[in-house]
Amino acid sequence: MIEETRRLSIDELEEEDEDTQRNQYLTFRIGPEDFAIAISAVVEIVGIQPVTEVPDMPDFVRGVINLRGRVIPAIDVRKRFEMTDREYDARTCIVVVDLGGTAVGLIVDTVSEVLSIPSEAVTPPPSVQRGRQSRFVRGMGRVGDAVKILLDLDKLLLEDEQQSVASLQN
Repeated sequence: MIEETRRLSIDELEEEDEDTQRNQYLTFRIGPEDFAIAISAVVEIVGIQPVTEVPDMPDFVRGVINLRGRVIPAIDVRKRFEMTDREYDARTCIVVVDLGGTAVGLIVDTVSEVLSIPSEAVTPPPSVQRGRQSRFVRGMGRVGDAVKILLDLDKLLLEDEQQSVASLQN
């Protein structure tokens, strides 16, 4: 008996890939807090690299990095949250994300792991005393007894400073 093999279209393959990434988050630390971003936005994770400063940028835009010939803006998430500076060390990483076709590097204290956080374990951010950094929060993900702060990349990278981050790619 001849078995029929079914070929998947590119759209079906992409949809299947999206399903496997649904509810998957890359977790990382900034200071004492655990944060998470959707794994579907992550392109790669690299160790800290030399950053070339670009004049007249907000202080959280550290500059650009040269990643295998590509010039990528580097955003220090700690500075974006207006936290105190910290020396970069061997655990400091750059998480390269894709935001609508634009690659941006997020400098984080340390990368933790990839976790599955089902949508029913995600709650809206608390509405009390919303601080400056809470505007970047998409939700709170419960993982066992721990809580991971789910970030909204669009707001983190584009809000208030849209021209600055986008202009580094041109």
